[in-house]
Amino acid sequence: MAKVDMKMPEEFLLKVSRLAEKTDEIIPRVLEAAGEVVLEKVRDNLRSVIGRDTKQPSESTGELASALGLSPTKQDREGNFNVKVGFAEPRSDGGSNAKIANIIEYGKQGQPAKPFLKPAKSASRKACIAEMTDKLEKEISKI
Repeated sequence: MAKVDMKMPEEFLLKVSRLAEKTDEIIPRVLEAAGEVVLEKVRDNLRSVIGRDTKQPSESTGELASALGLSPTKQDREGNFNVKVGFAEPRSDGGSNAKIANIIEYGKQGQPAKPFLKPAKSASRKACIAEMTDKLEKEISKI
């Protein structure tokens, strides 16, 4: 039986080992860069639906839009890294930003739905993946 022995270039092996050591540093930066792309799309969509097609003049204070933000990257119990786009709580009047966002997204009796989250998710998918790819390549080139 023939035997083949292949050796990887030493430089390549060193880069791979350094990459493995820095994975926990690189992944959060990559996810935060991608999260910023999604955050901007959600913010744009939210601004475009607030106060639109209302029977009465809008009473928007801008508090919901200013509460929109990106969470720090965290690792869950299974070892997966997560970053979330969401709303800071509570509102200055004691109400819930998540509740108001839910009403805008899905509507309620007498108020039609004005989706801004779902369209942002689907519209930013390709840009998000491209941003993660670019950021990962930059981080790898630094090694």
